[in-house]
Amino acid sequence: MKLAFVISEFNYDVTMMMLERAREHATFLGAEVSHEVTVPGVFDMPLAIKALLERNDVDAVVTLGAVIEGETEHDDIVIGHASRKIADLATQFGKPVTLGITGPGMSRLQAEARIERAKTAVEGAVKMLKRLDSIE
Repeated sequence: MKLAFVISEFNYDVTMMMLERAREHATFLGAEVSHEVTVPGVFDMPLAIKALLERNDVDAVVTLGAVIEGETEHDDIVIGHASRKIADLATQFGKPVTLGITGPGMSRLQAEARIERAKTAVEGAVKMLKRLDSIE
């Protein structure tokens, strides 16, 4: 199983810890991380995801990001649009794309408490690959 990671640089201190946990869990589950692509923010992920899904050496994409609440409803808009496009890309290419993005509506402390959820995103990709393989 070859996984690609797309990581948001926004809230770097949180997302880099998420990346570390995701790498470790991929190794634990026997999956290879073939690509790691950083993008400026969660909203920017779909274009990188699409480029990775077009590759033959990528079986699934894991997204990693943290959308922290600000003074406006910007966080709701970012995660809403990004998650919709991420789901669309998964179905368009027939490959799993997991939503390892925490938020919206969370504080920085809540984001830090959810760093371990990166492992859940990796696990979801591996499980989906196995289940899709059993259908064929």
